[in-house]
Amino acid sequence: MRARAFKFFAAVLIVAGVAAAAVILRAGSLDNAVVQALDATVGQPVSSDPRPVHFVLHAGQSAADVGRDLQAAGLVRSALGFRLVVRLSGLESHLEAGDYELSPSMPLNQIVSILSQGRMAGGMLTIPEGWRALEVADALQREHVTARSDFIRVVEHPDFPLPAFLRGLPRGSSLEGFLFPDSYRFEPNSPPERVVETMLTNFQHHLSPDLEAGFQANGLTLYQAVTLASIVEREAVLPAERPTIASVYLNRLKRGMRLQADPTVQYALIPPDGSLDPPGGYWKSALSVADLEITSPYNTYVVTGLPPGPICNPGLASLEAVAHPATTDYLYFVARPDRSHAFARTLDEHEQNVAKYQH
Repeated sequence: MRARAFKFFAAVLIVAGVAAAAVILRAGSLDNAVVQALDATVGQPVSSDPRPVHFVLHAGQSAADVGRDLQAAGLVRSALGFRLVVRLSGLESHLEAGDYELSPSMPLNQIVSILSQGRMAGGMLTIPEGWRALEVADALQREHVTARSDFIRVVEHPDFPLPAFLRGLPRGSSLEGFLFPDSYRFEPNSPPERVVETMLTNFQHHLSPDLEAGFQANGLTLYQAVTLASIVEREAVLPAERPTIASVYLNRLKRGMRLQADPTVQYALIPPDGSLDPPGGYWKSALSVADLEITSPYNTYVVTGLPPGPICNPGLASLEAVAHPATTDYLYFVARPDRSHAFARTLDEHEQNVAKYQH
């Protein structure tokens, strides 16, 4: 215990500087000395500017990571000071992930209190895996976060600098596929650009080197990988089947076969600015023969290869399935009544499965 206390004492001296020595000497205990020294120095607000700064605390971030992000955002004077206060307060494991509105005029102890109590801006909004941008837009409008039309405009025609990981997107591409599914907190009447940027930042946070390496190993660009992951997301019902479904599509792509994926047709059937009748329908459940023959670059029963872009916003599990698919020689699958899938290597085997399960 003495060694640990000494390390805290030394760290405070380094962070706070010699000017804090008098505060430390006057304090009645070492803990009080540390707290008072930090409050008197690095615990002071960065400035008097009260304007809110949007700050995202990601799940799994350490206190050290959060401190560095806060200092980089101009919200605290010292990342180490933040880490010391959090540790001394016993709050290292109580920092709550989410979207916050902080300001440079807040003292350090107030920022720590906000982040540890989860007092985030606005209400909680959950975006499930597999939603298309239209579904996200309608949910945002229902919760009074931002107007549906404004959100779609930004998604379809982003007018702000894109993060570095998106700069290789094909010209004219929308941001469909990169609106990462998660729970968010947004203030009412948030600018649509901020909402989209928050979701893109979240996607980037989950885009690990392992994922990128997996995409490359399978001969896919990031955009192609997200497009394929979006199809896997809409096809898979059982989480364990995602890697196998991904393997089927990758096998078909390598052989130059059409994907023949129902979800791509479902995506094509919805007008860009609308939904199915009745309102709120975004995915036609039963496709007709005529549906499978529609003229659209998204109809993978007609065109060969991947569709022009993602058809929904896939979650991490589907991205991982594309990066690390199962090793199979399957080329077909059909849904069973229990919503699992029967996989097949040959057309004859597939037709037998269809006859067995699709009465």
